[in-house]
Amino acid sequence: MLNPYLKLNPKVFDEDVEKKATRDGYGEALAELGEKDKDVVVLTGDLSESTRCEQFAKKFPERFFECGVAEQNMAAVAAGLAKEGKIPFISSYATFSPGKNWETIRTTIIYSQANVKIAGHHAGIMTGPDGATHQATEDIAITRAWPKVTIFNPCDSIEAKKATLEAVKIQGPVYLRFTRDKSPIITTDETPFELSKVQTFWTSENPQVSIFATGYILYYALLAAAELEEEGIKTLVLNVSTIKPADEKGIISAAAETGAVVTVEDHQVAGGLGGMISEVLAKNLPSPVEFVGLQDTFAESGKPQELIEKYGLGKTAIKKAVKKVISRK
Repeated sequence: MLNPYLKLNPKVFDEDVEKKATRDGYGEALAELGEKDKDVVVLTGDLSESTRCEQFAKKFPERFFECGVAEQNMAAVAAGLAKEGKIPFISSYATFSPGKNWETIRTTIIYSQANVKIAGHHAGIMTGPDGATHQATEDIAITRAWPKVTIFNPCDSIEAKKATLEAVKIQGPVYLRFTRDKSPIITTDETPFELSKVQTFWTSENPQVSIFATGYILYYALLAAAELEEEGIKTLVLNVSTIKPADEKGIISAAAETGAVVTVEDHQVAGGLGGMISEVLAKNLPSPVEFVGLQDTFAESGKPQELIEKYGLGKTAIKKAVKKVISRK
């Protein structure tokens, strides 16, 4: 049932599962990259602790730039550093970067294909008590529209570290999406991580639906799959850690095997993972699709788990979407 490379055992389906924020994996990777590559530099907008840049800043102060509350300037400075051969990481809340400085990134980084890595933190309603102003739920949509950008949305802290390390190998702009709150650790250091490859994390014999999930919300898709299995409903659960470029071959293969698709994300259903999957299938293999995510709404302030349930992102909503899409086959 479960991918053998995962950190999954019966305990994964308990609330006591080990948890760590994806932003922590980012901070660990920055410190490691600083040791390996003298061209790696880090910039932040007065958020070094929240974005986990402080370890890099302490170890490599000459390569750390505190730009203050000036996200547009931060992006432009990073573009200049990239043109001089540096590999800049810019770190802020995703509502500010890429949110507030979207046009500056577009013009100075994306248009010129500057080698800048954009780390958007506190993404999704997982941000919780900070409320809608700080819950970035549109960031995948606004970055996915940029030409020639790579987008990573890791499922846990271990994968977040791998995605950050992978970003340095990519020549050109990369967007990395991270969450604030702790989430279950699903993978291990040995779990394969490949650019633009969907990974099957749960498989049943003769599956009836493919569940594509991205980010920490993948955990709830696995919970749903386990309960659906007990009800006699067979599924595939696929981890989509790379939003762009899309793994068209993998998406089409999974959809062809099951004939029905559910997408799961902590993001608006418009323009995010659901949009990407639907675009691939519309061109290649039209299939019934149901979307689990924010349904054209902002969220309110609250505890992450409460918000996940209220706005229909948890296992109950996923199970409902699976049953609905199967009925449409």
